[in-house]
Amino acid sequence: MVHSADRAPTPSLRRRMACWLYEGLLMFGVVFIAGYLFGTLSQTRNALDNRHALQAFLFIVFGIYFVWFWAKGQTLAMKTWNIRVVDSQGAAISQKRALLRYALSWLWFLPPLAISWIFSVPGQEAAVLIIGWVAIWAILSRFHPDRQFWHDALAGTRLVSSLPLGTPAKAA
Repeated sequence: MVHSADRAPTPSLRRRMACWLYEGLLMFGVVFIAGYLFGTLSQTRNALDNRHALQAFLFIVFGIYFVWFWAKGQTLAMKTWNIRVVDSQGAAISQKRALLRYALSWLWFLPPLAISWIFSVPGQEAAVLIIGWVAIWAILSRFHPDRQFWHDALAGTRLVSSLPLGTPAKAA
């Protein structure tokens, strides 16, 4: 859905969530390499040792990954699903805006994680809480005028459909 003829169309919620899930799958590789690097450099022998330092390290690594690729327009998953991140005028986003988008994208997870921590919710129930919140957060995009995710609206960014490289645009 799009409200202006000069703006690229917003990908469907189904396509954006498929991209989101694929991004999560690809992040396993990033976590593996970063976790191996952290464990080697810190000489951590037990996974529970230094876990808060590892979490902070992964937060920074994720930030570098996403800010780098978003400032270039797309992550690997976004390329696969022909989705691009742009600013509200349709231009490429700066690293500063990508960093803001990264910080705000934690709204996908922080509310249920905070509730789980505050109320000491056990693992399985916490997982249900997180999955439920992710579904609610995704569905809330239906209430945005351009059907964008709310963290994108707050960051001044948009997800738009993009043609694969080498695909000619249709003549108007």
